[in-house]
Amino acid sequence: MNTPAELAHARNRTLAPDEARAYVEGPIPDAEREEILALVRWFKRRYPTAGERLAYVRRAYARWQRTIGLALRRE
Repeated sequence: MNTPAELAHARNRTLAPDEARAYVEGPIPDAEREEILALVRWFKRRYPTAGERLAYVRRAYARWQRTIGLALRRE
């Protein structure tokens, strides 16, 4: 089991360009692909029309902007 410090280190480390390229250009494992497709199916059921999807994105973007503003004020 990974400790919180080990997880933080793995999450925050800088990848070498070749390492990042290999990850991005490599094949997507079947389990990961199925998880992504399941999320897409859920999203499309939850927001069935283009208008509903766009409205969700606008709300999410506004929420993100508020969160960023709060984080910037704390620093």
